[in-house]
Amino acid sequence: MTILEAIQPATGGRTITDPATGEAVGRVAEPGVADLDAAVAAARAAQPGWAARGDAGRAALLSAAADAVEAHAEELAVLLSREQGKPLNGPNARFELEACATWLRATLAVPLDPEVAVDDGETYAEIHHRPLGVVGAIGPWNWPMMISIWQLAPALRMGNTVVIKPSEYTPLSVLALAHVLNTVLPADVLVAVPGGRGVGEALSSHPGIDKLMFTGSTVTGKAIIRASADSVKRVTVELGGNDAGIVLDDADPAAIAEGLFWGAFINTGQTCAALKRLYVPDSLYDAVCDELTKVAAEMPMGVGLDEQNVLGPLQNRQQYDIVAGLVDEARAGGGRVLIGGDPADGPGNFYPATLVADLPNDNPLVAQEQFGPALPIVRYSSLDEAIAWANGLNVGLGASVWTPSPARARDVALRLDAGTVWINEHGAIDPRVPFGGAKQSGYGVEFARAGLLECAQPVAIKGAAGSFAPSA
Repeated sequence: MTILEAIQPATGGRTITDPATGEAVGRVAEPGVADLDAAVAAARAAQPGWAARGDAGRAALLSAAADAVEAHAEELAVLLSREQGKPLNGPNARFELEACATWLRATLAVPLDPEVAVDDGETYAEIHHRPLGVVGAIGPWNWPMMISIWQLAPALRMGNTVVIKPSEYTPLSVLALAHVLNTVLPADVLVAVPGGRGVGEALSSHPGIDKLMFTGSTVTGKAIIRASADSVKRVTVELGGNDAGIVLDDADPAAIAEGLFWGAFINTGQTCAALKRLYVPDSLYDAVCDELTKVAAEMPMGVGLDEQNVLGPLQNRQQYDIVAGLVDEARAGGGRVLIGGDPADGPGNFYPATLVADLPNDNPLVAQEQFGPALPIVRYSSLDEAIAWANGLNVGLGASVWTPSPARARDVALRLDAGTVWINEHGAIDPRVPFGGAKQSGYGVEFARAGLLECAQPVAIKGAAGSFAPSA
């Protein structure tokens, strides 16, 4: 039996279609709130036993789960490509499956020894970390498997159990990933519950959930925060970005063009921390536009299962319409379309890689997060002007600075309002580096020790020196 066959309902369910072809991929059950209640109860019953295994016991099982993901990586990548649309090759489906196993193992490698807070001869205090209980995870449709791992791996390592709700656009990918993980994990440690908005709302307010982790839009994130308030759940939210990149006047346009392209167009632009607006000085403006256009022209777009493609369709028609509308508005507002902007007729949600020059900073394509393959390139006259524009929105997930000068790079990076600032790259997240947003791009962090501790309750043990035995 294939993984896809194993996760589909015996009868009924909702049909999921391929955004590249419109063909049916599979069916997904549509459980209701009562099914969510049962899932939370099962996860809560399993949590004490999972915590009792200790860190070493949990890590051994999670390491075996990473092995299982690798063993099924190609089957999972094909399903991901068909459901989400991203090609197998390039920084896409196979890349995402490799990242799942890598991230899971990186999460297990973080040391978690108790922290000695005070040891001055008179007072001794240690900080320990206990599981919270049951973590509810709500994921997006752009990187459905990888972001699920970002949520569930730290939660499980810290001794919690997890109830995960995938996006209604990409439920099969997450259900398949959970199926593979659950061939190793004990029963009910990880429970996946598909469903729409009603299930998400119920999970957000559920009294049996101790912490929520959400990745998605700022609008939905605010609704989840409100729903969690009555039970005072802990919440980690990674929300929209509209990331800015600033090219400095000593950069080499030809040298940075490919990095700029993939910073913006990874996953066909459907990435929270992708480069969404690019600021270029007068002296380099035409050269950067020319070099970026050359790179974009060489990137094949098409059905994800065709091995040569590295760009795919937008995952759903709603997002396609947003991108198309913003590009049309940019063109009507005087924007110069360097490449793309003219989608061909045919099946699938394909919108071509599009570069738009000569836009003012307040054009909607610049000021709103497009979340697709359309990059505005904005000219600036002074660096102070570019930094003010980059900081001028109410979001700040990531940003980037492009220059061969290490000193200038650091100086500009420290002036940008973002949770992460990359130098001569964009969106290059790392499991060893905490990741989170500034302003309305969210709060809480993921990854590394800081991300793990977001999934735990700190417990301070304090007394006079010698009044209790320190941890070995």
